[in-house]
Amino acid sequence: MTADRTAIERTILALCAARGPERSICPSEVARALAGDDEKVWRLLMHPVREEALRLARAGRVEILRKGKTQDPKAGIRGVIRLRIAGGEREG
Repeated sequence: MTADRTAIERTILALCAARGPERSICPSEVARALAGDDEKVWRLLMHPVREEALRLARAGRVEILRKGKTQDPKAGIRGVIRLRIAGGEREG
C-alpha cells in the first residue's frame, strides 16, 4: 500500500482538525484511515505518515507531542508521538 504525500497531508490535517485544538491523534490513526484496518497494510504507511507529520510540523501546521510536550521538529522525531493541530493547548 502506498499513499501519496498529498493524501497523507490531507488526512493528518483533517483528523487533527476533527479532534480539535486541545486533543491529539496517533499517527496510526492516519495510516488506518488511508489503508484500512489490515495491520500489515497500515503499518507500511507509518514511516511515510511520520515523515509527513515532521514536514507539517516544520511548516508550523501541526505540533508533534511526546509525553504531552511539544517537540522541536528540527530535532526529528523518535519514539511514541502524537499529533495535534498547531496552536492547541497542552494535554494533561
